Amino acid sequence: MTGPVLSAGQLGETARSIVAMQEPTGAIPWTPGGHTDIWNHVEGAMALLVGGETAAAERALAWVPNQQRSDGSWPLKIVADRVEDASGETNVSAYLAVGVWHHWQVRRDREWVDRLWPAVRAGLEFVVGMQLPFGGIAWAQEWDERGPATVNREALLAGSSSIYHSLRAGVALADLVGDPQPHWELAGGRLGHALRGHRDLFMDKSTYSMDWYYPVLGGAVRGEQALALLASRWEEFVRPGLGILCVDVNPWVTGAETAELAIALEGLGDHDRARQLFADLQHLRAEGGRYWTGYVYPDDVHWPVEHTTYTAAAVLLAADALFDLTPAAGVLRGDRLAPHFGELDLQCGCPSADRVAGVSAHSA
Repeated sequence: MTGPVLSAGQLGETARSIVAMQEPTGAIPWTPGGHTDIWNHVEGAMALLVGGETAAAERALAWVPNQQRSDGSWPLKIVADRVEDASGETNVSAYLAVGVWHHWQVRRDREWVDRLWPAVRAGLEFVVGMQLPFGGIAWAQEWDERGPATVNREALLAGSSSIYHSLRAGVALADLVGDPQPHWELAGGRLGHALRGHRDLFMDKSTYSMDWYYPVLGGAVRGEQALALLASRWEEFVRPGLGILCVDVNPWVTGAETAELAIALEGLGDHDRARQLFADLQHLRAEGGRYWTGYVYPDDVHWPVEHTTYTAAAVLLAADALFDLTPAAGVLRGDRLAPHFGELDLQCGCPSADRVAGVSAHSA
C-alpha cells in the first residue's frame, strides 16, 4: 500500500465536517451541543489546517487563551463557554504548545506565535509545577468555588506521554521566540526517564489501549524499545481489517485510537503497518466525510451513535503524518520538534552531558 488512502477531496470533506460542528466562538466540541476540552479542541484546530480550513483553525486557536485560568490551567469541560467540569488536567493544559508549533510549521506566521506564546508558557508552567518526585506529571488539580484545590497526586501514563510531546513543542517555541525555558528541558528529561524505565509507577490503566501505545506516540520510547512495547500487546488490541480496541475487555474498535497508533508506527518507520491500520479504519467513514466514534463488531453496530470531531481530526492528522500532506507532517510523528531530552542522571539530579538543548527555529 503506497499511495494515499483518501483523496484530497475526501480529506477536504472531512475538514468541512469539523467546521460544520464548530461553534461561532471558535470552540470545537466533541459533538454538536456537547462539551469542548482544550486537548481535543487543539487537535481539531491542527486538523483544520491540514484540511485547508485556515480561517476556522485560527478561530479555534484564538478562542483558547480566553478560557485559560490565572494559574495557567484550563477547565476540563466547557459547554457554550460555561465551565461544566473545572478539573485542571495537565495533559490538557500542555497541548496548546503542540497546536501553536504545528501552526508555525504550516503558516510561518510569527504574529500568531507571539500572540499565543503567553498562554503556551503559562500552561506549561502549570504542568511542570505538577511534576512528581519519580518524574511523572500529576494528572489533575481540582477546583472549587474559591479556585485551585486538591491535587490528584498520581500520574497517568498516556497523559504524561502526551505532555512529553508538548514539552518538546514548547521548547521549540521558546527557542523561536527567544525566551528559553531550561527548566522545561529538565522536566522533560525526568519525565522521559520515567516513561522509559518506570512505567510501573504510573496509575494502572493498562486495560486501555492508549496506555499501551502512547509512550511511543508521545516520543519518549523509541527504537527497538518502542517496537518491543508495541509487539507486547499487539494481538490483544489489534483487530485486522477493523482497527484497534479502545479497551481490551470490550469488542469495540475506535477510530481515534487506530489513527493514533498508525501515527506512532509511522514515527518508527513501520510504514506498512501504519498504512494498513489507516486503511482499516475507513469503515468508520460516513456521509459527508464524518467519522463514527467506534464499531462493536459482534453486533455490527456503530457505537456510540455519534460522529465526533476528535475522530475526524485524528484521521486528518494521521493522513498528514503518513503521506506528508503539509510542512507540519512531522509534528505528530515527532521529527519536527525540539530534540529529545537526555536521560536524567538520577544520582546527581542533573541532565546527562549528552543532552542537546533547544532547537534551531530555522532548521526545525
